[in-house]
Amino acid sequence: MNNQKCSTLFQKPRGRRSIIQCIYVVGFMDLFGVSMIIPLLSHHVKALGASPTVAGIVGSTYGILQLFSSTIVGSWSDVVGRRYSLLTCLLLSALGYGLLGMSSSIALFVLARIPVGLFKHSLSICRALLSDLVSESERPLVMGHFNAASSVGFILGPVVGGYLTEHEGGFYTSSFTCAAIFIINAGLVWMLPWSETLIHRNETNASNDASKGCHDNNCSNSVLNGSHTNSHHPVLAAENDPGSRAAGRHRGGLRWKEFSLLQPAWRQLSSVGSKIHMVASSDMWDLFLVRLLMAIAIMLYYSNFSLAMEERFSLKPKVTGYLISYSSTLGALAGFLVGPVTQLYGNNMPALLLHSTVLTCSLILLYAAAPSVWQVLLTSTFFAISTTIGRTCITDLELQRGGVQASGTLIGAGQSVTAVGRVLAPLLSGLAQEFSPCGPPSLGVILALAAVGLLLIRIPKWDGRGMTKTAKL
Repeated sequence: MNNQKCSTLFQKPRGRRSIIQCIYVVGFMDLFGVSMIIPLLSHHVKALGASPTVAGIVGSTYGILQLFSSTIVGSWSDVVGRRYSLLTCLLLSALGYGLLGMSSSIALFVLARIPVGLFKHSLSICRALLSDLVSESERPLVMGHFNAASSVGFILGPVVGGYLTEHEGGFYTSSFTCAAIFIINAGLVWMLPWSETLIHRNETNASNDASKGCHDNNCSNSVLNGSHTNSHHPVLAAENDPGSRAAGRHRGGLRWKEFSLLQPAWRQLSSVGSKIHMVASSDMWDLFLVRLLMAIAIMLYYSNFSLAMEERFSLKPKVTGYLISYSSTLGALAGFLVGPVTQLYGNNMPALLLHSTVLTCSLILLYAAAPSVWQVLLTSTFFAISTTIGRTCITDLELQRGGVQASGTLIGAGQSVTAVGRVLAPLLSGLAQEFSPCGPPSLGVILALAAVGLLLIRIPKWDGRGMTKTAKL
């Protein structure tokens, strides 16, 4: 009888599958629209009369805003719910790109980048939403498919943007097109079957009663936020959050989040601050440090790729562009390999992260010492695969150790760490390139080795705390 209750408890609603598929479309369209604009920004700034120094400062505005807003917006999505936070981010991003399409001066250009820098976190919220909707075992597969769909959009966007740019006023047309794409995404999110994922109070109580009768390992999870959340995560337990305590009468998660947007601003800020404080004070510094080291190492690999290919092998920029497009395409397709590879490892994410990090480090070393273009092509092939798997692993481990009750905060914090890498990588690349064209990837090897060493030291401690072997508990 208990087993029947457990199977009913973990049966996914039909609407949940529809939401997952729609989120894939949102991710594709998001990066499709953004990648139409990115290659054109520097040219437009120069066309407005900015000097190279001013253009660099203006270009860094977005990264700096992302650095500070990622964690805050991610935590805010935990407080007010995914639906309203995602809609807010999409609409304000559309506003930013619309202003960009009207930018006729440097001041207006900077003004247009502010809402985008502050609220262009739609992909992070989509990942948090996906983590809410699926079980821990399904999460790597779903995240891999989402990353693949988003990457395909990032590959196709520049093609359309380049075509539009060939016409008069092409930049402005691309900007307005991008704004329209974000508005369409907002409409799609609004029309998602959210009601089918909401858990009513009486259904939640019945589920909680049923979960008490589950005695096998497969039924050791509790249902929160309309998803399967693991009960072994002490780092960011929902009970530690003021907003969660206020929602104690409404443990249905998504239903409570429907109304939490109406809470006073001070209460929302208090909940956001509480979640961010829990992340900052948690024992997850090792994962974030590994993310930072690998982010810088990967960016150093790509930082002077075109220049290094020209100096080392006399390749024309056009040929180098083909290599980069080839690597990006493989990275997108590698998202579909995450699920099978994870199953091959028996969902042992720490081991998979360690092996993918070792492989990435080895491939950067082979690229730095490559005697021919063919070896560069070979390393690029496996590099795209290993980095895609590694990014999925590190995100999944953050959610495992932190708990999906604060998935928005955790994913946002991870994006902030990556933003730090984007700030540091160009500086380190410039310094290393003073010595050799192979200087940046060589420095990347050193940083990747440091990440491998940190993983070798910390993984046994994760297992010792029971953080990553939840399937056996």
